[in-house]
Parts: sequence; structure tokens; C-alpha cells
Amino acid sequence: GTDTLQIAMQTGEKGTIGAYRESYNYFYDTERKDYTIGEALPAGVTKGVNFLTSQIKAFGKMFSGKMKVTESLGGFGTFTKLFPDSWGDWERFWNVTALISLILAFMNLLPIPALDGGHVMFLIYEIVTGRKPTDKFMEYATIAGFVFVLGLVLLANGLDVYRAYFQ
Repeated sequence: GTDTLQIAMQTGEKGTIGAYRESYNYFYDTERKDYTIGEALPAGVTKGVNFLTSQIKAFGKMFSGKMKVTESLGGFGTFTKLFPDSWGDWERFWNVTALISLILAFMNLLPIPALDGGHVMFLIYEIVTGRKPTDKFMEYATIAGFVFVLGLVLLANGLDVYRAYFQ
């Protein structure tokens, strides 16, 4: 059986009990490491490569069903929540800006027609087969890719609206 524990507690004016999410800094001691320009470039590249590697692994988990797309996908609302509330945390602002830039770069390289990755895919096809896809095929593929990307944008932002109002 399951035991139930009842605890009397005081709520605030808004009906909250005072429980809220803390930053990782609350639980872990962190230290700041300053880099010279010569150290910053390789450290930045390493951090970017590690982030992109984790994104690729996450995509693999989504396609294999180990990770729910609806829990991992977010739109403009999700992006805005990543940013700090004030400019005082400018370092976090620029880190989030860099991460969003990497996410968009990664998405752009996916082999979806209408994105750069799709163009690369068709160029590789042309190199391998020795012939260029017809203009009509390219037109339809680009339209299909555009509709797919537009669908993803609508899904991601729709999930944001759903989370905001129904969860």
C-alpha cells in the first residue's frame, strides 16, 4: 500500500507554498575560468562541438523513440524562456545566443529540401549519379521541404502554446 503524509502549511498571497526551481549554482559550487584569446578559441570550438554532438545524439533518441519529440521540441516561447530576466546576467545571455545559433546551424544542415543540407544532399546525388535532378523535381522537393519546415515551426510553437495554457 501507499502511505499518505499530510502536512499543514501556509500559502502566500498567490496560493503558492514557496517551492520553486533553483539554478544549478544553488546546488553546486562552480568556479569561473577566464581565458586568454588564444585559449578561448579552442575552448569555444570544443564547447560547440560537444553541444552539436549532444544535439545529434538527441535527434537519434527522438527518431528511435527513446525521447518524446513533444517534450524536446520548443518554439519562440521556449527560446525566450532560456534568456535571463535582466541584462545583469550578460554572460548567460551570450551563452544562450550562441546555443541558439548552433541549434539553428545544425537544423539548417539537416538533409531537408529548402535548407542548405537539402541542397548539399542534391549536390551529392549529382556527383554520384552524374546527372542533375530536373528543375520540376527540385521545385517540388523545395516546396515539400518548405512545408515540412513550416510544419515543424507550427508544431514547436503550438507546443509552446499548449504548455502555457494547458499544463
